[in-house]
Amino acid sequence: EMDHENYTVVTEFILLGLSQNHEVQMILFLFFLLFYMIILPGNILIILTIQGDSQLGSPMYFFLANLAFLDICYSSVTPPKMLADFFSHQKTISYSACMAQLFFLHFLGAAEAFLLMVMAYDRYVAICKPLHYNRLVNRGICCVLVGATWGGGFIHGITLFGLSIHLPLCGPNILDNFFCDVHQLVKLACANTYIVELLMFLNNGVVIIMCFILLLISYTVLLLKLWTRSSKAKNKVASTCVSHIIVVSVMCGPAIYIYGLPFQAVPKEKVVAVFHTVIFPLTNPMIYTLRNKEIKDSMWKLVSKYI
Repeated sequence: EMDHENYTVVTEFILLGLSQNHEVQMILFLFFLLFYMIILPGNILIILTIQGDSQLGSPMYFFLANLAFLDICYSSVTPPKMLADFFSHQKTISYSACMAQLFFLHFLGAAEAFLLMVMAYDRYVAICKPLHYNRLVNRGICCVLVGATWGGGFIHGITLFGLSIHLPLCGPNILDNFFCDVHQLVKLACANTYIVELLMFLNNGVVIIMCFILLLISYTVLLLKLWTRSSKAKNKVASTCVSHIIVVSVMCGPAIYIYGLPFQAVPKEKVVAVFHTVIFPLTNPMIYTLRNKEIKDSMWKLVSKYI
């Protein structure tokens, strides 16, 4: 039985941030601000282009618009607080804000992983069952699939949130990072939490590893199928599949590095976390766009119309 005198009620956490050096913090602030000023409007432009061009009405572009929207939401969870903290001498976050950050980070992150699986399904049907594509991937089914990704992400996030709020926390209430996450809170637990840690790992690490393996297998099968196609069709579909594989790798790679081991400290965790929560999410839709002539042409038309 746990001794309740050994832990206290935590009302806030102190974040150590990315660096304690003021000059380094200002350089990082300018870099991230410039990055957001360029990439964030780019993602909004992708959504507006797909919504405004009737020629981009296929399910693939519908899913891409949803991916861009998810990435914008995901990249709004931790960076605003991080940018504001660059000007704070002592970086603090309340317990409730920490829990909210944790929930939305995993809710949106899981929803994106599930959406990538839906996009893999779309490409599988388009390549392997082209005659049945309009029946298997119509607008109604697309909406159901996207709704399922949000629902799955919500279940994932609320499960981790429920496990986290029941962790008995001890001092010091210091988190060696720029945001709140489950594995950091587990380190502050002052009781044997092996069952909770195991449940968190199964709900987090195992989920992302399984998604990554299934996605790699599916795209490997698709690329093997392409060898039987004509050169023109092969090049077009292969370009799309390669874009998907790049996005899957840059999203799942850092996540597996951070969450793949059950709550063990990993070297360079802060650096990997920056790419995982700030850089990669906003660049994912851009990777698709830069390899797709149709959407690039439509974006140029939209920009030229107003400028």
